[in-house]
Amino acid sequence: MTWLDIPAGHPFGVDTLPYGVFHTAADPHPRVGVAVGDQIIDLPAACRRLAPELAGAVAGPSLDTLLAAGPRVWATLRGALTTWLSDEVYRDLLGGHLIPAGDAIMHLPFTVADYVDFYASEQHATNLGRMFRPGQDPLTPNWKHLPIGYHGRAGTVVVSGTEVVRPSGQRRTPDGEIAFGPSQRLDIEAELGYVVGRPSTLGRPVGLESFEEHVFGVCLVNDWSARDIQAWEYVPLGPFLGKSFATSVSPWIVPLAALEHARVAPPARTVPLLPYLDDEKTPQWGLDIRLEVRLNGHVVARPSFAGMYWTGAQMLAHLTANGASLRTGDLYASGTISGGDPGSLIELSWNGQEPIILPDGSVRTFLADGDEVEITATAPGPSGTLIGLGTVRGRIAAATPI
Repeated sequence: MTWLDIPAGHPFGVDTLPYGVFHTAADPHPRVGVAVGDQIIDLPAACRRLAPELAGAVAGPSLDTLLAAGPRVWATLRGALTTWLSDEVYRDLLGGHLIPAGDAIMHLPFTVADYVDFYASEQHATNLGRMFRPGQDPLTPNWKHLPIGYHGRAGTVVVSGTEVVRPSGQRRTPDGEIAFGPSQRLDIEAELGYVVGRPSTLGRPVGLESFEEHVFGVCLVNDWSARDIQAWEYVPLGPFLGKSFATSVSPWIVPLAALEHARVAPPARTVPLLPYLDDEKTPQWGLDIRLEVRLNGHVVARPSFAGMYWTGAQMLAHLTANGASLRTGDLYASGTISGGDPGSLIELSWNGQEPIILPDGSVRTFLADGDEVEITATAPGPSGTLIGLGTVRGRIAAATPI
């Protein structure tokens, strides 16, 4: 219940309360905000008035300080927000710090320290294995023993709405020639990202049971992929230029606390797991999140996250198993979500062999210049409410001449 006029079923109700960074034409200074309904709470201003002991955690032009503050502060702040929005006594006290969401210009909400991308969907890994290794086991021998990932490029993580320039690189043409030029097979990857708050100590792995102590929340990710560049370069060391040109993230970070009612058991594991990944007796972090992917306004896929083989807690445990330390602002993503519907064009078009026909009659196998991709997602909340994860959007611009 809230004194705000929020339509029933709004994805940014009082059970969501995601954090972002914004400015307005009237006040160009970037600052932390919390989305509620179609408005944004100017959080530094609200805290200075209503909770000065929390003001330091939300000061500054990013979420960095809040992320580093740790679980106790996260819980205290979320509790305060819930009280302010639920108790009528705060209507006048908070009302002056509410800004129409339509007036906000959103920023990349935190400083990305490191970026790691995983390959956690069995359906996605199986589909790509069938395409590229026909007649063989589609999954590599290690796939069900550990979450496979690669280290990406933090400097090219961009906020939703940022134009994505078609990358150029080396590729092998169908007749075997090696050419350099714009990617001809530009793709999307609908993913879930995990944002690390509290850092860890170098040399000390983070166990499954410590997931909530370090991960602040989640966001939507589109990890754009140049499939032709990737195919030529990735043996033997993995993705490089085919992935590092842009990774788009949604501007709102949904705290883990908002996803409590979305938690589900992960799929049954068919291969015994080593102890550091075995979550049978620890809190399980499968999530019932449902995505929608639109290409030029047309829905092309509705992937489900619930069937992801590897959970966020397992990915974090593996990421640090060798003693690698976490830093505030680390981002790691799930890899393409392909439960139900595939979350990539390479799967939807079966590597270009089965073109996608959009409702307006246009045909796609991969992305064309000018195409716009929009990914949204929701999860179940308490008492039938809806938890929204916002939107990640990007439009393809022509390659830069070299």
